Amino acid sequence: MEKLTGKKSNTAVFISGRGSNLKSLIKYSKSKYSLIKIKLVVSNTINAKGLNYAKKSKIKYYINNYKNIAVSEKQIFKQLSRFKIDLICLAGFMKILSEKFIKKFKKPILNIHPSLLPKYKGLNTHERVLKNNEKYSGSTVHLVTPKLDSGKIILQKKIKVLKSDNVKILEKKILKIEHKLYPEAIYKILSNL
Repeated sequence: MEKLTGKKSNTAVFISGRGSNLKSLIKYSKSKYSLIKIKLVVSNTINAKGLNYAKKSKIKYYINNYKNIAVSEKQIFKQLSRFKIDLICLAGFMKILSEKFIKKFKKPILNIHPSLLPKYKGLNTHERVLKNNEKYSGSTVHLVTPKLDSGKIILQKKIKVLKSDNVKILEKKILKIEHKLYPEAIYKILSNL
């Protein structure tokens, strides 16, 4: 990555849980190579641990319980407009954005997924990888489309699956590469806009 000058993209990060990718994106946003300014963190759970990273970094956050998808997405959209968001990064966000939402946003929405897409879309990827004795697994950053985990692949990184790996070990190893991969993918997509 080389240092790029110019306006940074106002970014919203959507989370549901511990927020380890959010933490790495906040770190990236403060680096000289960063093309993003994280203006908003959106969570569908009030007790998502990742919200602590937003608080620590004084980033505004918005919580919406998603009881009614149409209403929730409308309210989230208001927040995105308020903060003039140009890029959404899904980072362990456990809700599926509607087709209407994706089309209305009209700007890049990225997601990071813990498998080598198109293999193992959806949940429980590590269990399925181990059950099928795969030699490799990894992580993929892709554009979000209405079809789950099916958008254009921006970057992928693979790692060897060892005989001694279990779900926890594999998850840890893949998270580690995700923290490098997501910033690289963001850089790649924004430097080509």
